[in-house]
Amino acid sequence: MRKQLFAPALCLSLLMVGCSQNRVSPKEYSGFLRNYDQLSEQKTASGDSVLRWVSPKLNMDRYTQVYIAPSQFYPTPKASAQIPASTLTAVTTYYDAALKRELSKVLNLVEQPGPNTLIIRPAITSVAAHTQSLHFYEYLPVTLVAAGVSTAVGIRDLDSVIATEAAFLDGGSRTVVAEVVRKGTGLPLENDEQVMTAENLKLVLDGWAQDWRVAADNLKQHKISATTGQMSTAP
Repeated sequence: MRKQLFAPALCLSLLMVGCSQNRVSPKEYSGFLRNYDQLSEQKTASGDSVLRWVSPKLNMDRYTQVYIAPSQFYPTPKASAQIPASTLTAVTTYYDAALKRELSKVLNLVEQPGPNTLIIRPAITSVAAHTQSLHFYEYLPVTLVAAGVSTAVGIRDLDSVIATEAAFLDGGSRTVVAEVVRKGTGLPLENDEQVMTAENLKLVLDGWAQDWRVAADNLKQHKISATTGQMSTAP
């Protein structure tokens, strides 16, 4: 009986690990934001889970412009053979371009913040390569042993994982009006010797930028509750 129950229980635990990979835990907070206590888990337009807070005083109607501060790493990462400095620079460059491309569809993009301007301060708080969770066909006990050996010798695929935190400020008062924390998984690396490039993470960065554009557009149309940050049932 124990053997019969072992495999389903193991499968369930592994599935739970896989599903939680893109959820940010409090121990992963970087310190970039001012207040993490007010964050709550929400769903984005794309269906991803994020931690988010929106001020109940936020009124998007007052903003006609958006200023996107150059993204930064926080804390400053240490380049490695697998994630070199060239990759880190390319990631921030692409992140900035993606945010400007998407948010300029909703608000006028400006080079300096001022009145009637929404300021976005994005940070990349982590870039790493993690051993992939086991696939379904690897849950059987025999293949589970083989998968463990593959992990030990460094030949299993690695997930490209990146995390961001962002503060949204009023350009006049510089009051924080929203905060977001999220994490994403990009294209995998074949093994622990493959060098990660920005190409591995572009889909994640594009997705973040698109979600923020949709959120800004919905806020302007009052489709998101400023109190909870959740989508409302309004048309």
